[in-house]
Amino acid sequence: MNDTKYWVALSLVSELGARRIRLLYDHFGSAKAAFGAGKSDLSRSGLPARAVAVLLAEREKIDPDIQWTNLLEQGYNVITLADQHYPGLLRQIYDPPALLFYRGELSVLEAPCVAIVGSRKATAYGRTAAARLAAGLAHAGVVVISGMARGIDTCAHQGALHGGGLTAAVLGCGLDICYPPENLRLREKIVRAGVLLSEFPPRTEPKAQHFPQRNRIISGLSLATIVVEAAEKSGALITADCALEQGREVFAVPGSINSPYSRGCHKLLKEGAAILEEASDVLLELGLALPGPGREPLQKFTDEEQKVLANLAFEPVNFDELLVSSGMTASALTAILVELEMRQQLRKLPGNYFLRV
Repeated sequence: MNDTKYWVALSLVSELGARRIRLLYDHFGSAKAAFGAGKSDLSRSGLPARAVAVLLAEREKIDPDIQWTNLLEQGYNVITLADQHYPGLLRQIYDPPALLFYRGELSVLEAPCVAIVGSRKATAYGRTAAARLAAGLAHAGVVVISGMARGIDTCAHQGALHGGGLTAAVLGCGLDICYPPENLRLREKIVRAGVLLSEFPPRTEPKAQHFPQRNRIISGLSLATIVVEAAEKSGALITADCALEQGREVFAVPGSINSPYSRGCHKLLKEGAAILEEASDVLLELGLALPGPGREPLQKFTDEEQKVLANLAFEPVNFDELLVSSGMTASALTAILVELEMRQQLRKLPGNYFLRV
């Protein structure tokens, strides 16, 4: 633990990223020795002259003991590449983070992990697909990894939690910053049923260049990456590229040919990504056990409920259309729709539309 606070101190130096911190650690044998080294020794390590100068200047303002105490007081923990409990899959990638700040239970990452990513501007179809796939994977004991961004990421985390499973969120900012701000409640749920991770020290603001860095961690922690919805130029495709470079599986969910948010997925499918329709597709491909018979209780529906479900589609259907196709009164149909929504068989959308899930 004595050396960990020096890993943290090195991470606070503006010119030191993951590669340079590892370079220093490999050369000096400890983060403490690297943090306290003189100019000539630092130069011999292979660190560029500018980085040496910045380290010498900035370390005068960094007190490793104070930084470490502040982290602990905020409820944060740190794991480094020198720790035997550092996530094994992540350690295997070309450019693993030198250290990870985290809240929650890091040991959840010892279970099989699968990433679910996609567009921030997700459609109702995409949000539903992400939540359903995440719930199915979580039910089978798979930890769902995502980035807690708006859209698909948020639905993936929520689906995993609804499925009674665990999830991990990898952030593009410090752990003390909730981005996007509307995910504050979700963030706390993830801490209680999984783990929140970042390679960026506390007080690091979310910046555009942080998210591609974050994406390699999402895929690096995972046996496979699922892209649910993605435009032709999308951060989700960067995550898929990272997964391919890391030798991991990539799955893509097909969508409407009319939707710009499915073009990225269709591009991946043309390039050889595996098509994905159900969580079981991933489980079978990765050789993971499917949930045993009886684990998922069968839901029973009345004749009226079955009639409404039969007239619901996996694309939005207006209430008036359902009224005509079901032949029910408005009050009877409303009561059944409320019941089916409570049983999570459908989702109500703006404009009095309904979507089967």
